[in-house]
Amino acid sequence: MSTLVVYFSFTGSTKPIAEKIAETLGADITELKTSKNYPTGGFRKYFWGGKSVIFGEEPKLTNKPVDLNQYDTIIIGTPIWAGSFTPPIKSFISQNNIQGKRIALFASHAGGGAQKCFTKLKKELTGNEFIGEIDFVEPKKSLEENLPKAVSWAKGLAI
Repeated sequence: MSTLVVYFSFTGSTKPIAEKIAETLGADITELKTSKNYPTGGFRKYFWGGKSVIFGEEPKLTNKPVDLNQYDTIIIGTPIWAGSFTPPIKSFISQNNIQGKRIALFASHAGGGAQKCFTKLKKELTGNEFIGEIDFVEPKKSLEENLPKAVSWAKGLAI
């Protein structure tokens, strides 16, 4: 069985978690990149991120398309914006017919919880088997705690 970790990391918090999960599982990894630049500081960062989620934006991805037919398991990682997954993840899901896969989800956030985000992702990804979910609070600020947590979770996925 082959595994793909696909993720978006706006401020760099989701990236080390994605890399550790991929390393633990020997999985391929794809970081989603967009042609759109979001504001990175202050109020504008939160306003534009929230607006993008609320209006269902699907920014253009600059990555080469991934052939998902070669993967049985897809692990999706996202920061949480306005209680949901990020627009680049929405673009990835919309551009790919993800059906009949084993799906695991992880999210990074500042402390608001991830259940609402996971519920929305599962709704977008119907027709798949969900094998796990986990969230990380401010992972970049506490990597010494979050990286072992990511390793333990990945090993428990039974891939």
